[in-house]
Amino acid sequence: MKTLSIIIPVYNEEATIGEALNRVWVAKTPGFTKEIIVVDDGSTDRTREILASWRKKVTVIFQPKNQGKGAAVMEGLTRAAGEIVLLQDADLEYSPADYPKLLEPFGDRRVTVVYGSRFLGSHLSTMYLYALGNKFVTWVTNILFNTNITDMETGYKVFRRSVLDGVTIRAKRFDFEPEFTAKVLKAGHQIYEVPISYFGRKFSEGKKLTWRDGVVAFGTLLRERLIV
Repeated sequence: MKTLSIIIPVYNEEATIGEALNRVWVAKTPGFTKEIIVVDDGSTDRTREILASWRKKVTVIFQPKNQGKGAAVMEGLTRAAGEIVLLQDADLEYSPADYPKLLEPFGDRRVTVVYGSRFLGSHLSTMYLYALGNKFVTWVTNILFNTNITDMETGYKVFRRSVLDGVTIRAKRFDFEPEFTAKVLKAGHQIYEVPISYFGRKFSEGKKLTWRDGVVAFGTLLRERLIV
């Protein structure tokens, strides 16, 4: 049976990390055994205390200081042994119940990267301007890289570990999403999308992305397109 490495970057998510891990722990992964790797990115709330109670069940990595989501993901990848890697956010916006849908396409060897699209599946009504910003950077991605995806910024990115062979990701923060997408597309991979459910949070509930991250994403996509 193949191994699925689930990497969970977390920063100050004391309200959700326990339940998120419970859902990941019981989630079905047909055809795969689960390897769960949690990377705490220098949390200053009770997140580390909660994670300490999970150390007998999952791999927990404590970063000495906050560096950003990209840095946490890349640290998790250094420990990942699975043939397939799945990125899971530590909040409750994305449902691990969608794992079977995310993994099913890998039965076809032609599929190397799968994105779970929030705009193709059922979702809680979310902030209009936030959704518009997501659609804009996705549109930019499609124009620059001649593709037709619907959700570049999705937190559900699943890929064969071999996809990153020869690819260097330098992004430290939320610019990981556009840099990863740009580089896998430039490497010749096609992105297979599946619909997922989505329960977006408001900024008052802990959402961390802002319009500034959209500007960074645009700049990252443009830079990656111009680099030979």
